[in-house]
Amino acid sequence: MTEPAIALRDVTKLYRRYAYRRQFSTLKSALLRGSLASELEPREVLRAVDGVSLEAAPGATIGLVGRNGSGKSTLLKLVAGITKPTSGTVDVRGRISALIELGAGFHPEISGRENIFINGVMLGLTKREIARRFDEIVEFAEIEDFIDSPVKTYSSGMYMRLGFAVAVHVDPDVLLIDEVLAVGDEGFSLKCLDKFADFKRRGKTIVLVTHGLSMVERYCDEAVWVDEGRVRGHGDPRQVVHAYTTDVARSEERALAAADRKAQAAVGVEPEAAEAAEERPAPAGGSRPPTCSGPRKAAGAPGRCASNASPSSATAPRRTSSAAATGWRSGSRCGRRSRCTTSSSASASSTAKGCAATARTPTSRSSSRSSWPAPAR
Repeated sequence: MTEPAIALRDVTKLYRRYAYRRQFSTLKSALLRGSLASELEPREVLRAVDGVSLEAAPGATIGLVGRNGSGKSTLLKLVAGITKPTSGTVDVRGRISALIELGAGFHPEISGRENIFINGVMLGLTKREIARRFDEIVEFAEIEDFIDSPVKTYSSGMYMRLGFAVAVHVDPDVLLIDEVLAVGDEGFSLKCLDKFADFKRRGKTIVLVTHGLSMVERYCDEAVWVDEGRVRGHGDPRQVVHAYTTDVARSEERALAAADRKAQAAVGVEPEAAEAAEERPAPAGGSRPPTCSGPRKAAGAPGRCASNASPSSATAPRRTSSAAATGWRSGSRCGRRSRCTTSSSASASSTAKGCAATARTPTSRSSSRSSWPAPAR
């Protein structure tokens, strides 16, 4: 049976967060205060990786997907040996090259030539091996004219190209990539992808952390979905990516629903009332209010039923003509040129029984203009 190139067995990584307290200046002052133990107690313990078991066969390409903060980069650092697990074991066979932070260890004051040798030694190469691959590294990074200049004079693109070139020319057995598969412009990005495909053809073990799900489906043999430090899915890349995107869509729907409820609560609208208003059918014939089917309309509210009139409409003053304001009617039932006895404090219904009936219709065409109701303004 072939031994796995990478084996993680029940790996857990804890990070402790400490609350902000008054700092002591020296160890002596802390001991004199007698609070050293309480000051060093963690406020919170964060499980970045929680009981993960994972194996990668030699020559396999595995893609790690998941949300930000799910523990993907922590897993990569555990495999690279940058950090140690709190519990569990991590076994890696062969030389490792990690594209986690390009140019990590570059000194800005010295030249690119010297930084290549220093960085190569840090990645496990001997000085003779670096000298043999030096020309290939410089040619791949496309900085032949600036190799003897201080690194602090390099642009960000030159800096990343040099770091990528050193990392991929280490000739590792295990290549770890964290979101830096393709750097630089379009031409250099294609060169990086070609180098990645060359590693895959040569049977190197590759672990790729990326948010580019199409790259996982295209290049990876297996996919691992990591969520909150645990493995949620492991297997075929297409199936794992589909499960991950489905979960993300559901989380977005829940977040939008929570935001809507919060907005409704801020304006004082109950969620049940808002849903009932949305589900209530619109009146037939558009949004026009219903007309009055009874014999009488509310006073001062033309076209509105008395049952639908607001309570303040009965006591609101009516806008009438000058003749109607004095209460004189020509040819009314109250008597010719007689004054109506209704007062301003009477209700709208009693007023409608008296003078309002004659105000709606004139007695004849020859009656005076004061017998007609004033037009609404």
